[in-house]
Amino acid sequence: MGFWQHFDELRRVAMKCLYVFFGGFIICYFFTNPYVMQWLREPLFKYLPPDQQKLYFTNLFENFLTHLKIAGYSALFLFSPYYLLQFWKFIAPGLTPDERKKVVPFVLSGSFFFVAGASFAYFVLFPLGFKFFIQYGLPTDMPLLTIESYYGTCLKLLLLFGLAFELPVILVFLGSIGAVSARALQSNRKIAIIAITIVSAFVAPPDAISMLLLMTPLIAMYEASTWIIAKIELRRAEKLEREMDAEAKAAHEEAERLADPLRGESR
Repeated sequence: MGFWQHFDELRRVAMKCLYVFFGGFIICYFFTNPYVMQWLREPLFKYLPPDQQKLYFTNLFENFLTHLKIAGYSALFLFSPYYLLQFWKFIAPGLTPDERKKVVPFVLSGSFFFVAGASFAYFVLFPLGFKFFIQYGLPTDMPLLTIESYYGTCLKLLLLFGLAFELPVILVFLGSIGAVSARALQSNRKIAIIAITIVSAFVAPPDAISMLLLMTPLIAMYEASTWIIAKIELRRAEKLEREMDAEAKAAHEEAERLADPLRGESR
């Protein structure tokens, strides 16, 4: 297809995704208040006395707009398989069979690690972090949390932790196409740890425990990615060696086949 044909196809894909998003947004809006918002409040309310289990809004539109924001995030998350499927249908015709085999596992693993990162934030970071910040200070210090600030913080952390856990997927994908090597990752380990520390300091809440909770799995996934890339490179080298041996064997057999008539003529 030409450029404008590709553009029209991309526009059709985008419109399909928008229709599904708006339909999902309407559905999620009716489930936001009784289910999603309660699910997000639970890690905080666990450490608040019953008479303080409240969130406040400071302007007339804050509560309504926060509901819309959560419904939008929910629609993006719940219907993401459909968006990925449409994107896959758009790019698949331009890929070779070998590239298609590589893309599908990485799309699936990318979705898995995003959910794993968001789950890590909810089940590990939220309880420890919220308990620390709620109980920090004097007994007379009382939290007065607004709806926008609390839910905005939760959504931001879920998104950032989900994206941070994409590190091994990106590294392994780059290693599979030869863009990075295991030796390069090993030699730049110190730089990578410094970079992970800086990213963790910006992404995690402003306390040492939360930063360590994010740093530790990221460093572990970096090391695991290095090991996986080394295995991929070893298999690639073995495959190349087998192909070279097969070519050498075929060339030797062809040379012997050509040499037999010459021996017969010489006799």
